[in-house]
Amino acid sequence: MNTLQPIARVTARLQAGEISSVELVQQILARAADPTGEGQRIFTRVYADAVDQAAEQDRRRARGEIASPLAGVPISIKDLFDVAGETTLAGSKALVGSPPAGRDAEVVAWLKQAGAVIIGKTNMTELAFSGLGLNPHYGTPRNPWDRARGRIPGGSSSGAAVSVTDGMAVAAIGTDTGGSVRIPAALCGLVGFKPTAARVPREGVLPLSGTLDSVGPIAPSVACCALLDAVLAGERVEELQSVPLGSLRFAAPQRYVLDGMDSQVATAFEQAKSRLAAAGAQIVEIPFAEVEELPELNAKGSFSAAEAWAWHKGLIESRSELYDPRVLTRILRGKDISAEELATLHQRRADLIQRAQRVTAQFDALLMPTVPVVAPELGGCSALACRLRRFSISSLPISAAVHPLRQAQDRLRQAQGERRKKCRKTETVRAELVEARAANGSRWREGDRPC
Repeated sequence: MNTLQPIARVTARLQAGEISSVELVQQILARAADPTGEGQRIFTRVYADAVDQAAEQDRRRARGEIASPLAGVPISIKDLFDVAGETTLAGSKALVGSPPAGRDAEVVAWLKQAGAVIIGKTNMTELAFSGLGLNPHYGTPRNPWDRARGRIPGGSSSGAAVSVTDGMAVAAIGTDTGGSVRIPAALCGLVGFKPTAARVPREGVLPLSGTLDSVGPIAPSVACCALLDAVLAGERVEELQSVPLGSLRFAAPQRYVLDGMDSQVATAFEQAKSRLAAAGAQIVEIPFAEVEELPELNAKGSFSAAEAWAWHKGLIESRSELYDPRVLTRILRGKDISAEELATLHQRRADLIQRAQRVTAQFDALLMPTVPVVAPELGGCSALACRLRRFSISSLPISAAVHPLRQAQDRLRQAQGERRKKCRKTETVRAELVEARAANGSRWREGDRPC
């Protein structure tokens, strides 16, 4: 049975009476409780009141009270969002015993107001500080592809992605600092979206880097991500309309962003570009030398290390033995970053953003592989960490270049319009590539992304 269904399909079934929200949630809870499945590694907490949430949405639907397209739809949330009365663990043992949250994170409150059914909190790399998805405390959910061999799910939003592929949520809400939504989405055959950091409120979200953190969805399709993003940002939900591929101009960066690709990813990427070009899209190869400055820019340490050290310093001094040693090592790198060096890093990043934006302004989008390799096996991924870091960090200046929400209202409206345009263009590309896979008899399903 294919459990991967776009939100629009689930909503249509609920509205037509083909299934109730209660029935949908009961099916999901049964999968989560199945000892032969990944549920125990996907979730750090499953909400016992999920059926009650669903029943309330069914009653409201019967009365014609539908809060949003998410009404009655089961959604999972990453284990770093505050829920009133619970201790937020962020996949860590070091935070056990910390005071419970006094109120829901703003993101959680928005989801509840929209009528979403919160199924549970999903497992993650401890404190969101790795792109592999490994967690020695609560287990590592296995990638749905080639599960018998056991491959990494990607991280840090590991449980979020696998909750969707395994039918334990219709979509998931994660966070992304340097790839934590995009990497697991890519490795698990889904769509992940990292919005501008300031776009979605981060109150009540346990931070990794206040500079780079953003809240974003993982879902079966671009349209699903656009819908969730609109809800989380408090915008009106609008249906995506495709645009003619012949009207789009893409940049395909070379050199740095393509270094280290394995043959499978390289072949898939070339096939995707060829298909888009054949459909009329203009693809221009550019050096994009600006991103090649990133290793040197972060040579003395990253925002994540510096800002994570500032947040965890007290805990590490008293409970360092409870941290995953791999995560602890990353945090400790921030200990020696001075205030002057951090200020310089902010200045250089701002300059890099401006220069990168000038290069990309003439294009509708950049075409790049999300990850350089297919998901490695759980026991053979140590060499991948550096390669993922090279790829994921290259997207940060571009993501950060979008107008932040706190600017003037006219700039905000412009930014919202640009986001919708980008989503429409991305959906056009996705639809073309899905059609190509179907025509070639590919085994990948609608909404899947092998790399």
